[in-house]
Amino acid sequence: MSQKNHEGKKSARERLQEQREKEKARARRGRQAIVAGAVVVVLAVAGGIAVWASSSSEEHAAEDNEVAVPKQASGGARPAVPVGAAGAPATLTVWEDFRCPACQQFETGFRPVIHELEDAGRLKSEYHLVTIIDGNAGGQGSRNAANAALCAQDAGKFRAYHDILYSHQPPEPQDKFADKQYLLQLAGKVKGLVTPAFTKCVNDGTYNRFVQKSSDAFASSGYRGTPTVLLNGKDLSKEKGGQFSPADLKKMVLDADKAKQPGKSAAPHTGSSPQGRHPARSAAPRAEPTGRGVTP
Repeated sequence: MSQKNHEGKKSARERLQEQREKEKARARRGRQAIVAGAVVVVLAVAGGIAVWASSSSEEHAAEDNEVAVPKQASGGARPAVPVGAAGAPATLTVWEDFRCPACQQFETGFRPVIHELEDAGRLKSEYHLVTIIDGNAGGQGSRNAANAALCAQDAGKFRAYHDILYSHQPPEPQDKFADKQYLLQLAGKVKGLVTPAFTKCVNDGTYNRFVQKSSDAFASSGYRGTPTVLLNGKDLSKEKGGQFSPADLKKMVLDADKAKQPGKSAAPHTGSSPQGRHPARSAAPRAEPTGRGVTP
């Protein structure tokens, strides 16, 4: 074969690859566009909204007696991880995906206020971990990161590791959380988390079925996007015309807690990430629309 023909075929292959990448990008934008009316908090208007798509590669839903449950987590039809005092008068329900950019924006903007309210015994959070991005874009990063976070729950360090994962979230197309060694590396940022038991739990995928069951629950919940956030059952994306800030959340919790005693604080959250100590700010939640997201 002549050098000229070889280069011509190579060029054709490159053009074909470029076309395929463009088609994938268009398909991804199309999936994001159908989120109109989806349940998302205001910061999601900045883009990166994850929309549910079932994946044939996912494991089938497991029966309760087949699902390993982390310490102090709840199994049942909607598996969840609690953070904060069990007797707190207000409950924040959060459905999120560790690969979801909008979830990262929510965590960055609202985390300081959520931590403050949890530590004061005013708020209990319940995290439901799902695998939307794995289903949409392929990969296993959502599942592996969720499993690792549940392994951290066994060590009493879910909140700290959860925050570290969002602080080091890779770009959505990069499935870096699929690499268990990377997850273990990030765990090294939480004091005392990396132990033989934690490492085995991460490598074995001990809670993969728990994560799958949570994802199945999300698929049948009627919610369409992440993050989906509710306070005492009230959908926050429908509050204040979708322009809901961390200050609004704090006021709403304190107003709901009037005349109620705060719950007794749980064990101290060791190894909290630095972001948890920053003052609350509403800049991220009030980001201007970019054309990719929507206001419900």
